[in-house]
Amino acid sequence: MNAVTFRSGFACLVGRPNAGKSTLTNALVGQKVAITSMRPQTTRHTIRGIVHREDAQLVLVDTPGLHRPRTLLGERLNDLVKDTLSEVDVVGFCLPADQQVGPGDKFIAAELEAIASGRHARPVVAIATKADLVGKARLAEHLLHVDALGPWADVVPVSARTAYQVDVLTDVLVSHLPEGPALYPDGELTDEPESVMVAELVREAALEGVRDELPHSLAVVVDEIVPRGTSDREEIPMLDVRVDLFVERDSQKAIVIGKGGARLRDVGTRARREIEALLGARVFLDLHVRVAKDWQRDPKQLGRLGF
Repeated sequence: MNAVTFRSGFACLVGRPNAGKSTLTNALVGQKVAITSMRPQTTRHTIRGIVHREDAQLVLVDTPGLHRPRTLLGERLNDLVKDTLSEVDVVGFCLPADQQVGPGDKFIAAELEAIASGRHARPVVAIATKADLVGKARLAEHLLHVDALGPWADVVPVSARTAYQVDVLTDVLVSHLPEGPALYPDGELTDEPESVMVAELVREAALEGVRDELPHSLAVVVDEIVPRGTSDREEIPMLDVRVDLFVERDSQKAIVIGKGGARLRDVGTRARREIEALLGARVFLDLHVRVAKDWQRDPKQLGRLGF
Protein backbone atom coordinates (compact mmCIF):
# COMPACT_ATOMS: atom_id res chain seq x y z
CA MET A 1 0.00 0.00 0.00
CA ASN A 2 1.42 3.40 -1.02
CA ALA A 3 2.25 5.91 1.73
CA VAL A 4 0.29 9.16 1.67
CA THR A 5 2.31 11.97 0.06
CA PHE A 6 2.84 14.81 2.54
CA ARG A 7 2.86 18.34 1.14
CA SER A 8 3.96 21.55 2.86
CA GLY A 9 4.49 25.13 1.84
CA PHE A 10 3.36 28.73 1.85
CA ALA A 11 0.25 30.34 0.38
CA CYS A 12 -0.25 34.08 0.16
CA LEU A 13 -3.68 35.72 0.12
CA VAL A 14 -3.76 39.02 -1.79
CA GLY A 15 -6.48 41.37 -2.93
CA ARG A 16 -7.54 44.95 -2.65
CA PRO A 17 -8.31 46.31 0.82
CA ASN A 18 -11.38 44.79 2.52
CA ALA A 19 -11.58 41.81 0.16
CA GLY A 20 -12.03 39.39 3.08
CA LYS A 21 -8.46 38.09 3.32
CA SER A 22 -8.12 38.16 7.11
CA THR A 23 -11.55 36.60 7.71
CA LEU A 24 -10.69 33.86 5.20
CA THR A 25 -7.33 33.24 6.92
CA ASN A 26 -9.12 32.74 10.24
CA ALA A 27 -11.70 30.40 8.63
CA LEU A 28 -9.00 28.26 6.99
CA VAL A 29 -6.97 28.00 10.22
CA GLY A 30 -10.12 27.45 12.29
CA GLN A 31 -9.16 30.06 14.88
CA LYS A 32 -8.57 33.81 15.02
CA VAL A 33 -4.99 34.63 13.96
CA ALA A 34 -5.61 37.78 11.89
CA ILE A 35 -7.61 40.83 12.90
CA THR A 36 -10.73 41.68 10.93
CA SER A 37 -12.54 44.96 10.46
CA MET A 38 -15.15 46.49 8.20
CA ARG A 39 -12.59 49.24 7.60
CA PRO A 40 -10.22 48.81 4.62
CA GLN A 41 -6.47 48.33 5.09
CA THR A 42 -6.77 46.78 8.53
CA THR A 43 -3.82 44.39 8.12
CA ARG A 44 -0.39 45.95 8.52
CA HIS A 45 1.75 42.82 9.05
CA THR A 46 2.10 39.53 7.20
CA ILE A 47 0.30 37.22 9.64
CA ARG A 48 1.10 33.56 9.18
CA GLY A 49 -1.72 31.15 9.95
CA ILE A 50 -0.94 27.44 9.93
CA VAL A 51 -3.38 24.79 8.67
CA HIS A 52 -2.53 21.28 9.93
CA ARG A 53 -3.81 18.18 8.09
CA GLU A 54 -2.80 14.51 8.09
CA ASP A 55 -1.49 14.89 4.55
CA ALA A 56 -0.26 18.49 4.55
CA GLN A 57 0.75 21.66 6.33
CA LEU A 58 -0.41 24.87 4.67
CA VAL A 59 1.17 28.07 5.96
CA LEU A 60 -1.00 31.09 5.12
CA VAL A 61 0.54 34.52 4.75
CA ASP A 62 -2.07 37.26 5.07
CA THR A 63 -0.86 40.54 3.59
CA PRO A 64 -2.03 44.16 3.53
CA GLY A 65 -4.33 44.98 0.61
CA LEU A 66 -2.49 45.88 -2.59
CA HIS A 67 -3.46 49.36 -3.71
CA ARG A 68 -2.14 52.46 -5.47
CA PRO A 69 -0.18 54.08 -2.61
CA ARG A 70 -0.78 57.69 -1.52
CA THR A 71 1.67 57.79 1.40
CA LEU A 72 5.08 56.40 2.35
CA LEU A 73 3.24 53.89 4.57
CA GLY A 74 1.21 52.79 1.52
CA GLU A 75 4.39 52.29 -0.50
CA ARG A 76 5.96 50.21 2.27
CA LEU A 77 2.82 48.05 2.60
CA ASN A 78 2.85 47.40 -1.18
CA ASP A 79 6.56 46.48 -1.06
CA LEU A 80 5.76 44.07 1.77
CA VAL A 81 3.16 42.33 -0.41
CA LYS A 82 5.49 42.05 -3.43
CA ASP A 83 8.34 40.68 -1.31
CA THR A 84 5.96 38.07 0.12
CA LEU A 85 4.70 37.02 -3.33
CA SER A 86 8.24 36.20 -4.43
CA GLU A 87 8.67 33.67 -1.59
CA VAL A 88 5.46 31.59 -1.60
CA ASP A 89 4.39 28.40 -3.41
CA VAL A 90 0.84 29.45 -4.37
CA VAL A 91 -1.05 32.76 -4.41
CA GLY A 92 -4.75 33.21 -3.57
CA PHE A 93 -6.30 36.28 -5.25
CA CYS A 94 -9.39 37.38 -3.28
CA LEU A 95 -12.21 39.16 -5.15
CA PRO A 96 -15.40 39.80 -3.11
CA ALA A 97 -18.53 38.48 -4.84
CA ASP A 98 -20.70 41.31 -3.51
CA GLN A 99 -18.67 43.93 -5.42
CA GLN A 100 -18.07 44.50 -9.12
CA VAL A 101 -14.63 43.67 -10.50
CA GLY A 102 -13.10 47.15 -10.58
CA PRO A 103 -9.91 49.06 -11.44
CA GLY A 104 -8.26 47.97 -8.18
CA ASP A 105 -8.81 44.29 -9.02
CA LYS A 106 -7.48 44.83 -12.56
CA PHE A 107 -4.39 46.57 -11.16
CA ILE A 108 -3.66 43.54 -8.93
CA ALA A 109 -4.50 41.06 -11.72
CA ALA A 110 -1.88 42.71 -13.95
CA GLU A 111 0.72 42.36 -11.15
CA LEU A 112 -0.22 38.70 -10.62
CA GLU A 113 -0.22 37.80 -14.33
CA ALA A 114 3.56 38.18 -14.38
CA ILE A 115 3.79 35.82 -11.38
CA ALA A 116 1.43 33.26 -12.96
CA SER A 117 3.21 33.16 -16.31
CA GLY A 118 6.85 34.17 -15.68
CA ARG A 119 9.94 31.96 -15.90
CA HIS A 120 9.61 31.09 -12.20
CA ALA A 121 5.81 30.92 -12.42
CA ARG A 122 3.70 30.30 -9.34
CA PRO A 123 0.09 29.14 -9.55
CA VAL A 124 -2.52 31.80 -8.75
CA VAL A 125 -5.91 30.63 -7.45
CA ALA A 126 -8.71 33.19 -7.88
CA ILE A 127 -11.02 33.17 -4.84
CA ALA A 128 -14.52 34.68 -4.99
CA THR A 129 -14.92 35.65 -1.32
CA LYS A 130 -18.18 36.58 0.48
CA ALA A 131 -20.18 34.21 -1.77
CA ASP A 132 -22.95 34.06 0.86
CA LEU A 133 -23.84 37.71 0.22
CA VAL A 134 -25.11 37.19 -3.35
CA GLY A 135 -27.55 34.93 -5.20
CA LYS A 136 -26.53 32.08 -7.53
CA ALA A 137 -26.99 34.12 -10.73
CA ARG A 138 -24.88 37.03 -9.43
CA LEU A 139 -22.19 34.61 -8.21
CA ALA A 140 -22.03 32.87 -11.61
CA GLU A 141 -21.68 36.23 -13.34
CA HIS A 142 -18.92 37.25 -10.91
CA LEU A 143 -17.02 34.00 -11.52
CA LEU A 144 -17.06 34.62 -15.28
CA HIS A 145 -15.62 38.12 -14.80
CA VAL A 146 -12.96 36.75 -12.42
CA ASP A 147 -12.00 33.96 -14.84
CA ALA A 148 -11.51 36.48 -17.65
CA LEU A 149 -9.06 38.59 -15.59
CA GLY A 150 -6.02 36.32 -15.94
CA PRO A 151 -4.44 32.86 -16.32
CA TRP A 152 -5.63 31.42 -13.02
CA ALA A 153 -4.83 27.84 -12.00
CA ASP A 154 -8.29 27.52 -10.36
CA VAL A 155 -11.31 29.68 -9.55
CA VAL A 156 -13.06 28.89 -6.23
CA PRO A 157 -16.09 30.62 -4.65
CA VAL A 158 -16.07 30.62 -0.82
CA SER A 159 -17.76 32.12 2.21
CA ALA A 160 -15.61 32.40 5.33
CA ARG A 161 -18.68 33.39 7.38
CA THR A 162 -20.76 30.28 6.55
CA ALA A 163 -17.75 27.98 5.83
CA TYR A 164 -19.11 27.39 2.28
CA GLN A 165 -16.35 25.62 0.27
CA VAL A 166 -13.60 26.52 2.77
CA ASP A 167 -12.56 22.85 2.80
CA VAL A 168 -12.59 22.79 -1.04
CA LEU A 169 -10.31 25.84 -1.13
CA THR A 170 -7.94 24.17 1.35
CA ASP A 171 -7.75 21.10 -0.93
CA VAL A 172 -7.03 23.29 -3.97
CA LEU A 173 -4.29 25.30 -2.24
CA VAL A 174 -2.68 22.12 -0.82
CA SER A 175 -2.66 20.54 -4.30
CA HIS A 176 -0.28 23.27 -5.46
CA LEU A 177 2.23 22.76 -2.62
CA PRO A 178 5.47 20.80 -3.12
CA GLU A 179 6.10 17.50 -1.38
CA GLY A 180 7.98 18.00 1.87
CA PRO A 181 7.97 17.65 5.67
CA ALA A 182 5.99 19.77 8.16
CA LEU A 183 7.49 23.23 8.65
CA TYR A 184 6.01 23.97 12.11
CA PRO A 185 5.25 21.84 15.20
CA ASP A 186 1.83 20.20 15.32
CA GLY A 187 -0.73 22.44 17.03
CA GLU A 188 1.08 25.73 16.35
CA LEU A 189 -1.34 28.13 14.63
CA THR A 190 0.81 31.20 13.99
CA ASP A 191 4.45 32.28 14.24
CA GLU A 192 3.66 35.90 15.09
CA PRO A 193 5.20 37.14 18.36
CA GLU A 194 2.67 37.60 21.17
CA SER A 195 3.36 41.35 21.31
CA VAL A 196 2.39 41.77 17.64
CA MET A 197 -0.82 39.77 18.16
CA VAL A 198 -1.71 41.86 21.24
CA ALA A 199 -1.11 45.11 19.33
CA GLU A 200 -3.34 43.89 16.49
CA LEU A 201 -6.15 42.95 18.89
CA VAL A 202 -6.05 46.42 20.47
CA ARG A 203 -6.09 48.04 17.02
CA GLU A 204 -9.05 45.89 15.96
CA ALA A 205 -11.02 47.00 19.03
CA ALA A 206 -10.05 50.65 18.47
CA LEU A 207 -11.23 50.57 14.83
CA GLU A 208 -14.77 49.47 15.72
CA GLY A 209 -17.34 52.18 15.03
CA VAL A 210 -15.01 55.08 14.21
CA ARG A 211 -14.82 57.40 11.24
CA ASP A 212 -13.32 56.24 7.97
CA GLU A 213 -10.18 58.41 8.14
CA LEU A 214 -8.90 56.94 11.40
CA PRO A 215 -7.66 53.42 10.40
CA HIS A 216 -4.84 54.77 8.21
CA SER A 217 -3.78 57.09 11.04
CA LEU A 218 -3.82 54.55 13.88
CA ALA A 219 -0.73 52.58 14.91
CA VAL A 220 -0.47 50.42 18.03
CA VAL A 221 2.74 49.43 19.83
CA VAL A 222 3.01 47.15 22.88
CA ASP A 223 5.31 48.81 25.41
CA GLU A 224 5.61 45.79 27.69
CA ILE A 225 3.99 42.56 28.84
CA VAL A 226 5.17 41.72 32.37
CA PRO A 227 3.95 39.17 34.92
CA ARG A 228 2.51 40.54 38.15
CA GLY A 229 3.37 38.71 41.37
CA THR A 230 0.60 36.31 42.43
CA SER A 231 -0.09 34.74 45.80
CA ASP A 232 -0.08 30.99 46.38
CA ARG A 233 -3.89 31.02 46.41
CA GLU A 234 -4.08 32.44 42.86
CA GLU A 235 -3.78 29.74 40.20
CA ILE A 236 -4.32 31.90 37.08
CA PRO A 237 -1.35 34.23 36.36
CA MET A 238 -1.84 38.02 36.04
CA LEU A 239 -0.08 40.09 33.37
CA ASP A 240 0.38 43.86 33.13
CA VAL A 241 0.08 44.83 29.44
CA ARG A 242 0.97 48.43 28.55
CA VAL A 243 0.05 49.61 25.07
CA ASP A 244 0.51 52.92 23.18
CA LEU A 245 -1.98 53.96 20.47
CA PHE A 246 -0.53 56.54 18.04
CA VAL A 247 -2.62 58.91 15.92
CA GLU A 248 -1.57 61.84 13.74
CA ARG A 249 -3.69 64.71 15.12
CA ASP A 250 -5.24 65.91 18.39
CA SER A 251 -8.71 65.63 16.83
CA GLN A 252 -8.10 61.91 16.18
CA LYS A 253 -6.90 61.46 19.77
CA ALA A 254 -10.24 62.85 20.95
CA ILE A 255 -12.09 60.33 18.72
CA VAL A 256 -10.17 57.36 20.17
CA ILE A 257 -10.61 58.50 23.80
CA GLY A 258 -14.26 59.54 23.46
CA LYS A 259 -16.30 61.72 25.81
CA GLY A 260 -14.96 61.38 29.35
CA GLY A 261 -12.74 58.48 28.22
CA ALA A 262 -15.79 56.25 27.51
CA ARG A 263 -14.61 55.02 24.10
CA LEU A 264 -11.12 54.12 25.30
CA ARG A 265 -12.60 52.18 28.24
CA ASP A 266 -14.82 50.26 25.80
CA VAL A 267 -11.79 49.55 23.57
CA GLY A 268 -9.91 48.26 26.62
CA THR A 269 -12.76 46.01 27.73
CA ARG A 270 -13.17 44.39 24.28
CA ALA A 271 -9.45 44.04 23.63
CA ARG A 272 -8.76 42.61 27.09
CA ARG A 273 -11.18 39.70 26.54
CA GLU A 274 -9.38 38.74 23.31
CA ILE A 275 -5.91 39.21 24.83
CA GLU A 276 -6.76 37.04 27.85
CA ALA A 277 -7.95 34.27 25.50
CA LEU A 278 -4.72 34.61 23.46
CA LEU A 279 -2.32 34.64 26.43
CA GLY A 280 -4.22 32.28 28.73
CA ALA A 281 -3.88 34.69 31.65
CA ARG A 282 -5.75 37.48 33.40
CA VAL A 283 -4.69 40.85 32.01
CA PHE A 284 -4.52 44.39 33.37
CA LEU A 285 -4.56 46.43 30.15
CA ASP A 286 -3.11 49.95 30.35
CA LEU A 287 -3.84 52.00 27.19
CA HIS A 288 -2.30 55.38 26.33
CA VAL A 289 -3.21 57.48 23.27
CA ARG A 290 -0.38 59.63 21.87
CA VAL A 291 -0.04 62.02 18.91
CA ALA A 292 2.80 61.35 16.41
CA LYS A 293 2.24 64.12 13.87
CA ASP A 294 2.02 62.89 10.24
CA TRP A 295 3.75 59.60 11.10
CA GLN A 296 2.61 57.94 7.86
CA ARG A 297 4.86 60.27 5.85
CA ASP A 298 7.85 60.38 8.21
CA PRO A 299 10.51 57.65 7.60
CA LYS A 300 11.93 57.97 11.15
CA GLN A 301 8.53 57.63 12.82
CA LEU A 302 7.53 54.76 10.50
CA GLY A 303 10.67 52.91 11.60
CA ARG A 304 9.92 53.55 15.27
CA LEU A 305 6.39 52.23 14.85
CA GLY A 306 7.60 49.01 13.19
CA PHE A 307 7.05 49.71 9.47
